[in-house]
Amino acid sequence: MKFLKLFLIFFSIIFSQIIFAQMETVNLWPNEIPNSIVNPKYKEVDIFENSVLVKASKVSVPTITIYKPAKPNGTAVLIFPGGGYEHLSMKKEGFQVAEWLNSLGITAFLIKYRLPSDSIMTDKSIGPLRDAQEAMRFVRRNAEKYNLNKKKIGVIGFSAGGHLAATLSTHFKDEIYKKTDTVSAKPNFSILIYPVISMDEKIAHLGSRKALLGENPSEHLVLKFSADKNVNFSTPITFLAHATDDKSVPVENSVSYYLALKEKNIPAEMHLYEKGGHGFGLGNTSSNKTWTKQCELWLESNNFKYNY
Repeated sequence: MKFLKLFLIFFSIIFSQIIFAQMETVNLWPNEIPNSIVNPKYKEVDIFENSVLVKASKVSVPTITIYKPAKPNGTAVLIFPGGGYEHLSMKKEGFQVAEWLNSLGITAFLIKYRLPSDSIMTDKSIGPLRDAQEAMRFVRRNAEKYNLNKKKIGVIGFSAGGHLAATLSTHFKDEIYKKTDTVSAKPNFSILIYPVISMDEKIAHLGSRKALLGENPSEHLVLKFSADKNVNFSTPITFLAHATDDKSVPVENSVSYYLALKEKNIPAEMHLYEKGGHGFGLGNTSSNKTWTKQCELWLESNNFKYNY
């Protein structure tokens, strides 16, 4: 038994070193960050458990961490963790998701995006979207470096991160910062897990709405940042998963986005669970099902799992 424990410890250390060797972190904006206000007093707050970053808040310097699978299949996914636009759930909705994607041969890009704040942004409503657009352009620019197919780059977002992924999927053409090239910011597909979609106070997650748009947003802002109201014929195909008993982000968010996609004849697949609550991450044990297997089948059916 003692030998088995030592072996498991040794294996976990070796495995961690292998995973670490496959990681690379870079600054999203190596030079000046658009829409930024220099504020030396504004410091990032990171929470660690067993030396692992679990939660990040007050992010002012966005980064991309690249997770490379042993055998890349050409597909890439940008990961946007949730946290109500107030913090980022870096473990449960971040690197654990990256490891799952790697197991499918997918190269994962974990985005630590700026959280909206008047203290560091001239317009906090578009700060996260600027980071999302540039992150997509970064991945597409470096497709050859990471052995990627430029037509197989998607996004996955959880909760408020799902809102950011859906916003990128509907506002990828918006001119919100000065670009240095013509590389597209459009995702080829979207995976939205218990996403915040609407800013309509009837179904919105009010914490996310307040953090992004302020206390009393105008009707224009509410409409602009309600992804279901901005679906068009260029919006990418989408996979959605949500629990009906979600008390934080009502299931109507996913339903309204699905119906908007259906109206525009955009291929979409949605899985609704009877139970599961909010923030179930990789598994929905309350419903005795996992969305990850269904998502894997969806990726396969749309030719994103294998390198054709």
